[in-house]
Amino acid sequence: MNIEDYRDFCLSLGDDIEEKFPFTKFKNGEGVLVFYVCGHMFSYFDCDEYSVISLKCQPERIVELKEENDCISDPYNESPKHWLGINPNIAPDELLKDLTRNSYEIVKTKYTKKKHK
Repeated sequence: MNIEDYRDFCLSLGDDIEEKFPFTKFKNGEGVLVFYVCGHMFSYFDCDEYSVISLKCQPERIVELKEENDCISDPYNESPKHWLGINPNIAPDELLKDLTRNSYEIVKTKYTKKKHK
């Protein structure tokens, strides 16, 4: 999936999504685009490279996903216990969409519950 289509997909997940370039003050961080829900990251990637998208994931799923898919790796600069990396250039579109939607739901559910407590 190309970068424009992926961006459109992320924004289509809900009206509560924000996109920002929060790392512009860091060397090599200027081109990192981050998608947020409830003020928390659920997807990010470097627009200049677009070779790894980092997504939240259930820890119990990560090992199996890595074993079954060559496009799944460690995330960029996040804990591999709760995040995974996926190469959008070789990943099947449906897998990328499913894992992105899953990441969005993990973050939204977690932080929506916290607001209501």
